[in-house]
Amino acid sequence: MARECSLCGKKPMFGNKVSHANNTSKRRWNPNLKKVRTPAGGGVNKTIRVCTRCISAGKVVKP
Repeated sequence: MARECSLCGKKPMFGNKVSHANNTSKRRWNPNLKKVRTPAGGGVNKTIRVCTRCISAGKVVKP
């Protein structure tokens, strides 16, 4: 399962971890995803993975 928001499509960002001595190594920033139950039509609830920015913006409707 991919770490991607179902609504906005936010994915992990990649970059470098830089130490005080300027040594670099790869790292990644994952989006803050939560499982949310939402109505999917026909009276059925579906669980989707949504980022917290979409939840606070009100883009997802909870049952």
